[in-house]
Amino acid sequence: MAFDAESGRTDEALLALYARGDREAAHLLTARLAPMAFRVASRMLRDPAEAEDIAQEAMLRLWRAAPDWQERGAKVSTWLYRVVSNLATDRLRRRRSVPLDAAPEPEDGRPGAVQGLIERDRAAALEAALQDLPERQRQAVVLRHLEGLGNPEIAEIMDVGVEAVESLVARGKRGLAAALAGRREELGYDDA
Repeated sequence: MAFDAESGRTDEALLALYARGDREAAHLLTARLAPMAFRVASRMLRDPAEAEDIAQEAMLRLWRAAPDWQERGAKVSTWLYRVVSNLATDRLRRRRSVPLDAAPEPEDGRPGAVQGLIERDRAAALEAALQDLPERQRQAVVLRHLEGLGNPEIAEIMDVGVEAVESLVARGKRGLAAALAGRREELGYDDA
C-alpha cells in the first residue's frame, strides 16, 4: 500500500476519492502509478511506443474499475502490475510472427562518455538476455529484480504460488547468468 506524503493518502484511498469524482486524486494516482506501469511494459516489450500504449490502457482500466474497487480486495499497485503484465504478454503473443532480430533497439539519447557506453552495453546485454528467457521467467525476473517486488506480490500478479515464483526467478537468473557468462571482459567487468 503506497503512501503519498504530500497528500497523506494511500493508493486505495485516492482511488476511492476518484470514484467519487475527485480529479486531484486522479492526478496524484496517475503521477504515482503511470511511471511504474510504463517501466514494466517497456522492459517486457522493448518498445517505448507500445509500452506507453499499454500503460495508458492499464490506467484506463483502473479508472473503470474504481467504482467497484472495495470488492476487489487487492492492492491497487498489485492489481495494476498484473494488468500491465497481462496486456504486455498479450501484445508479445500477437507479435510472435515478427523475428526477434527485427525488434527495434531501445534508443539512448545520452551523450557517450566511456562509462556511459559501458553502462549502455551492459544494459543492452541484460535486455537481450532477458528477451531470450521464456516469457514467464522474464516476467518473474523483471518484477522481482528490476521492480523490487516481493515473491508473494509477484505470485498474486502472475496468478501462481510463491514456490512457482521462486522457481521461475531462480531459473531466470540461471538463464541470465549462462547468457552473460562469457561476456564479462567485453562488458567491462574485471575477473579479479
